[in-house]
Amino acid sequence: LSELEALMERMKRLQEDKEDEEASQEEMATRFEKEKKESLLVISGGIWAFPVQFHVCFFRNKSFDDEIVSTDVSRYVEDPGFGYKDFARRGEDHLPTFRAQDYTWENHGFSLVNRLYSDIGHLLDEKFRMVYNLTYNTMATHEDVDTTTLRRALFNYVHCMYGIRYDDYDYGEVNQLLERSLKVYIKTVTCYPERTTKRMYDSYWRQFKHSEKVHVNLLLMEARMQAELLYALRAITRHLT
Repeated sequence: LSELEALMERMKRLQEDKEDEEASQEEMATRFEKEKKESLLVISGGIWAFPVQFHVCFFRNKSFDDEIVSTDVSRYVEDPGFGYKDFARRGEDHLPTFRAQDYTWENHGFSLVNRLYSDIGHLLDEKFRMVYNLTYNTMATHEDVDTTTLRRALFNYVHCMYGIRYDDYDYGEVNQLLERSLKVYIKTVTCYPERTTKRMYDSYWRQFKHSEKVHVNLLLMEARMQAELLYALRAITRHLT
């Protein structure tokens, strides 16, 4: 099977599995913890780390590194050293988890933002919904395809990298739908965008249209923005109460 056909087959199989049997809450929690730990081993810039026995081995793809352009952004920011860091150290057994049902955008963040800045919550919510629901119901040359499962996997994987868990989502879907090169691309775009290269962009979903891959970028950026807002707004809520 081609990359596209294989992906569509996995999407179909996931849908059938959902109809036959749903995973328990305990199993879904275990799958989230596994995916969260594995996300720490996904290194941007074409590096992938695998846990082997009791040590970690790193494999570097030089073809990616050769294209990375060193950009001096210090003149644009007050703190040049400020940037993304993994939310936990490798090897830790208990990584911090932000449980989405305890503080969600829809039930908590939206109303707080509107209190702090009138109507901005409506604008942000419209932006999030528009990007998340955007679809032509196509996958490359295939039409009338429901891409909801794939879009949710992309969005939730970004939140997973930020330690945010949705109790009603089976994170086993992430590993089935997002291949390794795509995970590297996702982490690079959302955490270290200045390292993104065309070679990385070309390395995943080769049969897809550019418009579909641009939609992926939009999903990643909105997911990151919402994750950052959730952490900030939760902190403000705790301070106010």
